[in-house]
Amino acid sequence: MDFSSLKNTPPMYLYLVSIISFILANLVRDKSLAFYYFLLIIGLVFFVLGFMRRLKSK
Repeated sequence: MDFSSLKNTPPMYLYLVSIISFILANLVRDKSLAFYYFLLIIGLVFFVLGFMRRLKSK
């Protein structure tokens, strides 16, 4: 798999995806616990990617 489009994404978009996944995780918390944890992990990964990209750009 080629993740070149993810490498060129600005940090703000990665933070936005992170926030959206945290919101969705909060909405599905009572319905599906597995999907809740999956969305939390996805949100955390995108947040860390955005943070690392932000540090590299400075």
